[in-house]
Amino acid sequence: MSANKQSKQLRDIPFSVLDLSPIVVGGTPADAFRNTLDLAQHAEKWGYHRYWLAEHHNMPSIASSATSVVIGHVAAGTSKIRVGSGGIMLPNHAPLVIAEQFGTLESLFPGRIDLGLGRAPGTDQMTAHALRRDLRSHGEDFPQELAELRAYFDPSLASGKMYVKAVPGEGLNIPIWLLGSSGFSAQLAGQLGLPFAFASHFSPNYTLPALDLYRRSFRPSKTLDKPYAMVAVNVIAADTDEEAKRLFTTIQQQFLNLVRNRYVPLQPPVENMDRLWNDYEKEAVEQQLGSSIVGSSETVKEKLQTFLDDTKADEIMVVSQIFDHQARLRSYDIVADIAHLKEKNA
Repeated sequence: MSANKQSKQLRDIPFSVLDLSPIVVGGTPADAFRNTLDLAQHAEKWGYHRYWLAEHHNMPSIASSATSVVIGHVAAGTSKIRVGSGGIMLPNHAPLVIAEQFGTLESLFPGRIDLGLGRAPGTDQMTAHALRRDLRSHGEDFPQELAELRAYFDPSLASGKMYVKAVPGEGLNIPIWLLGSSGFSAQLAGQLGLPFAFASHFSPNYTLPALDLYRRSFRPSKTLDKPYAMVAVNVIAADTDEEAKRLFTTIQQQFLNLVRNRYVPLQPPVENMDRLWNDYEKEAVEQQLGSSIVGSSETVKEKLQTFLDDTKADEIMVVSQIFDHQARLRSYDIVADIAHLKEKNA
């Protein structure tokens, strides 16, 4: 059997959605939430496996800062797709509060809630100060906070007697994922036997080293008997390569504005990025967006298969920051066709 035949095919694995609830120029957070629910309902109909929302603060282009609330909104408006966080930034919160919030979500929507956790603040230092958490920490205590959080759900994991209970939360089986854009969480997830999600959509150069570290570090647990890696990647699909490249300029502008420390709503696509950036900025943006998959159905199919061959991902999470909501729906629809999700969901 050839190596190509031995590799996973797109139809073999789940595909999921990471939604940043984009606020576009001229739009409002209320518009963003309506679009988020609409996309989630379409994603469920098309056969996507899970729908995650991300915690970011002080970002005029992202509406999902109160992530748990938006998860509840999406879960209430759908019926079977898994809904969760990609992720909750644990340094911003007391572990007990997150246990109670996700215990509440799981009680309301049993068997459908995921808790993805990151160790970054998901914001700048001034906003981190406004969140009133310990500014002396740079994620070093994340393993201890994670251990505390897990023990609220399963007191048998506690190092001593649990005097505080998470109500609701205790006794509920809520899958915990570790998220990463480098090696720290990859190794920790492996050592704890937890599923791991890597942010290739903005950290492509660390993707393969982090996945390798996760798999080499993996120890079986009562959660998983073998590694399970999900990889997030930007995918912009359209009816033609040219239209997809034009839509992609919205993400390029978003990252260009981040390079410039300029925080603005999501910008409409442009015809020529070279009018907006200099050579240094172009290189910086292209480095962060290096794994992005942009094109027509045939182009995206080929590039997605190469991405799967390279990463050996167990699941792919699609990120599509597209200015026009209908074009965004069309992009996810094309990916669903490529991966035969609708056939599996029939």
